[in-house]
Amino acid sequence: MKSSLIAILLAAGFAASAQAAPATPSAPADLDLGITYYSRVLTPEGVTRESRYEEKMLRRPGHVWVERVLAPSTDAHAGHKHGDNTKVALKTSTAATQHEHKHFNPVLIPRHVMLEKNTVRVEYIDAHDKIVVSIPKAEYENVNFDGSWENSFYLLDPKLVAAMPLSKQASNVTGARWREVEKNDVFQRILWDEQKQIPLIIESGDRANTFYRRVDVKLQPTVSKAQPWANLQNYAQREYSDYLD
Repeated sequence: MKSSLIAILLAAGFAASAQAAPATPSAPADLDLGITYYSRVLTPEGVTRESRYEEKMLRRPGHVWVERVLAPSTDAHAGHKHGDNTKVALKTSTAATQHEHKHFNPVLIPRHVMLEKNTVRVEYIDAHDKIVVSIPKAEYENVNFDGSWENSFYLLDPKLVAAMPLSKQASNVTGARWREVEKNDVFQRILWDEQKQIPLIIESGDRANTFYRRVDVKLQPTVSKAQPWANLQNYAQREYSDYLD
């Protein structure tokens, strides 16, 4: 969703004007968010496919924490077993030890994005097995991460949003305004909270109604004191490559 929006904004020629957009506030608000993603696609065979999922997000200075809302029965671990009860023997330089080989599933465990000295880092934190999985830049695409701090912290780059024309659609949210762009019968609409610096609604689709996507962002009334990325001293450190075949 987010990368699709940015691609269309660039195609619509808003990148240059975004350079002159006002700078974002130096201290954006801390937020606890509930985010719902919905998509509908009409295939060439006439089949309509819909999907919907939810995430929870914490936004703090230098930190973004995102976790999928999973079904109650889901076993949320850093990896899932390769095959049905299959064990693979892995030899190390010190001993031959039996391990269960697992594939890494970035959907099942929370993502922690950090900004340190203008450098973005991303890791996944498995509280159940007490594991931190670091993701190198070369593997960002494999975990569906675009490497952008702005897209993580604000959900959309505020400069690109500011470059979009204001919409005629009225907003019923104080401090939020609709912005809209359309090119080649493909539209994008954003309800942007200018005080909180976060989109409340993101919509995209085409006039032929072959696809439609929507993101709804709900601000929680209070900000929790939780910092789930803290106190990881006893967690094992893993690399993404540890989960590859």
